[in-house]
Amino acid sequence: MLIRIIGAGAAGLTAAFELLRQAEALGRDIAVEIVEKAEGPGRGCSHYAGGMIAPWCEAESTEPIVATLGAEALEFWTETFPVAEKRGSLVVAPRRDRPDLIQFSRRTTHFVTLDREGIAALEPDLAENFDFGLYFEAEAHLAPREALAKLAEALAAKPNATLRYGVDATTLADDADWTLDCRGFAAKPDLAGLRGVKGEMIIIRAPDLNLTRPVRMVHPRHPVYLVPRPDGTIMVGATMVENEERARVTAQSVVELVNSAFALNPAFALAEIVETGSDVRPSFADNLPRIRREGRRLFLNGLYRHGFLLSPPLASRAARVVLEDAHFPEVMDEDRGQRRTA
Repeated sequence: MLIRIIGAGAAGLTAAFELLRQAEALGRDIAVEIVEKAEGPGRGCSHYAGGMIAPWCEAESTEPIVATLGAEALEFWTETFPVAEKRGSLVVAPRRDRPDLIQFSRRTTHFVTLDREGIAALEPDLAENFDFGLYFEAEAHLAPREALAKLAEALAAKPNATLRYGVDATTLADDADWTLDCRGFAAKPDLAGLRGVKGEMIIIRAPDLNLTRPVRMVHPRHPVYLVPRPDGTIMVGATMVENEERARVTAQSVVELVNSAFALNPAFALAEIVETGSDVRPSFADNLPRIRREGRRLFLNGLYRHGFLLSPPLASRAARVVLEDAHFPEVMDEDRGQRRTA
């Protein structure tokens, strides 16, 4: 059985991985072909992702299903394909915004509260400015570009997997037994209700500052998260703009991100901006993911800003649809009430 996957981002690569893994467990003979229009893996939204595997932090602003699915992703990235660091997530707020942090705590679980000494034990460079925080110890983070490069390398080493870069899938014959469409926002012409939400980020280098885990700062207008990278840089992000303009990073967004980082520690004002970037995240009206089936074609889409958090559980379910004809109402039914019940 030939299964063609269109798109080599987080969704497409995890789908290929899960299909091969589950087929082997079932004793099924399949071949997986991954077709990517770009010249390498992870060149879309994944390229600019934060890489936070933070299901319980995300529960603050999402429906419960995101945390439920995200817990599966945590296992995937730390055990099944271990490329994530399990150092937890730290959430803080300026003293004037303490009520917002208290509200954050009421909407989330799996955390402990920290005083100044507790924050200093985790992130000494933040202790001077913060005396109260939430620590989600079980959460993790990864470097998106490195993680997908390793996943693509692992797939390329398998005899029954083929990766084809620089290939437009529309030029290929429709000769696959199954097709998994993982194009993200590029699938908009074929997916009713799909919209784009623009996200912008900057990468900075601050030699005099050190972070060892993702840090989120709660703010009523300009929330921000900072994620350390293996090369010593720090990714700063949080913008969510309701438009479908892909490549342009605005000066306003850069200023807001820098100012928010400065609020965490004034030394960030001297940081070097190494890179800026933006892309459009594929989203449906409820910002929840979908697996949409049309015969022997599956669309995996609507991951919003949770690409690495939701790709593994969607991939696992898509593999079972293909291999076992399973159905998962929590991500396949269109009716919101049915999804919630599931």
